[in-house]
Amino acid sequence: MVQNKSLGSRSFDVVLFIILVLISLLSVAPIIHTLALSLSKASLAMAGQVFLWPKGLTWGSYEKVFADKQFFLSFWVTIKRTFIYTLFSVIATVMMAYPLSRETKQFKSRNVYMWIFVFVMMFNGGLVPTYLTIKSLGLMNNFWVLILPGLINVYNAILVMNFFRNLPRELDESAGMDGAGAWRKLIQIYLPLSLPVLATITLFNIVGTWNEYFSAMIYVTKSDLIPLQTYLQQVVVTIDPTKITTDNVSQLTSVSDQTLSSAKIAVTMLPILIIYPLLQRYFITGITLGSVKE
Repeated sequence: MVQNKSLGSRSFDVVLFIILVLISLLSVAPIIHTLALSLSKASLAMAGQVFLWPKGLTWGSYEKVFADKQFFLSFWVTIKRTFIYTLFSVIATVMMAYPLSRETKQFKSRNVYMWIFVFVMMFNGGLVPTYLTIKSLGLMNNFWVLILPGLINVYNAILVMNFFRNLPRELDESAGMDGAGAWRKLIQIYLPLSLPVLATITLFNIVGTWNEYFSAMIYVTKSDLIPLQTYLQQVVVTIDPTKITTDNVSQLTSVSDQTLSSAKIAVTMLPILIIYPLLQRYFITGITLGSVKE
């Protein structure tokens, strides 16, 4: 049905559109600024002359980041870590959320477990006890120390649980009347209907794992286990002033901590910028349906 909007309504739409465009530009501006800094000469960047367009175009910062093999080794560690962690975390979260989505008459201890999980979501054991536990389990300098701690996020489990509880109960009851057990209900009914919330927690896990660097700083000393974020956090421009050559002088003029940091940010955010749009269409649905329950 065609509606004739009043002048006030059309004016409001125009103002709203302008506001949204300005917000979008403000959101994109830091990314463009970071790219411009990473491609600019160090002297110009440090002088504050670079804003949205690179000045003194140079690839020196990226050459510094990609210079050694450790970058590619850490990149592979991060890819492997992100894939394995996300896969195991989604499986474990679903396994935790499904029984918690049952009624108390089906799962009598449900409320007890819920209070325990909510408690550990708000309070943790602390850094030192966690470190001592990891050490006593023999996980120091082990790839699985990057996977197992924090494998289940209680917030994600609550999202999935509420999503399950919002699904029509008639589906569960009909499947039960047809002789379907808990596993069959989960695999053939609940999971196919839960793609939005599963995509949402998958996105949370990918972004969180990709950006995480602190655990490797504590638990890992082997270079072949250092993730990309931890490696990039340690990369600095180091040139011995007593051994300066012509090439070093050129590097000093084209690369600084500021331009190198911008190059790090640009490299690390690229995979997320590629993955995010692929899962975006599920994101809002998964958040809204999983955040409340009837």
